Amino acid sequence: MTGLLRSIYLDGLLYLANRVVACLPSHRLRLFFYRHAMGFSIGTGSYIFMDAWFDTKGKGSFVLGSHSTINQKCRLDNRGTIIIGEHVAISAEVCILTADHDLRSPALAGRTRKVTIGDSVFIGTRAMLLPGITVGKGAAIAAGAVVTKDVPAYAVVAGVPARQIGSREPLREEGSGYHRLFW
Repeated sequence: MTGLLRSIYLDGLLYLANRVVACLPSHRLRLFFYRHAMGFSIGTGSYIFMDAWFDTKGKGSFVLGSHSTINQKCRLDNRGTIIIGEHVAISAEVCILTADHDLRSPALAGRTRKVTIGDSVFIGTRAMLLPGITVGKGAAIAAGAVVTKDVPAYAVVAGVPARQIGSREPLREEGSGYHRLFW
C-alpha cells in the first residue's frame, strides 16, 4: 500500500471510529468495531459509552480490562498506549493524553509516553491525565483534577495540579455493573 493510500485508510478508519461508530446507540456494535477494526483489547463485561474519541488504531495501543466502564465523551489519546485495569470507573469527559510536545526542545519535538491505570481506580468527570503517568490500584482522582505525576495505590488526589488529599481502604473486587442500553 502506498503512503497516500495508507494515510487515507488510517485517517478514514479513525474518522469512522470517532464520527460514526462512537455515535451508534449499540454497545455491541461499538465493541465489535473497536476490537476487530481498531485492534483494541477489551475485557469481558466492560463498557465504552458513546462519543469516545481515539487517536490511533493498533494492537496494544489500547487495553481495557474486564468489568471496567468508560463513560461518554472521553478523549483517549492512545498514540503512546493506554492500559486500563479491571474494575475501573472512568467518568464522563475524562481526557487521557499519551502524546505531547517537549517544551524544552527548541523545535517542540513531539513525544509519546504510556499511561497505565491500575485495577479498581475511579476517575471523576473532566479529570485530565497527562502523558507518562501511572495510577496505582484503588486510587481515586477527583473531578476536574489534572494529574501530572504518578498516583500511589489507594491515594485520593484532587486539584490542579493534582495532589494527594487522602487515601482509600483496599476494596473488594467487583464488576462495575454500570451499563445502559443506548449508551
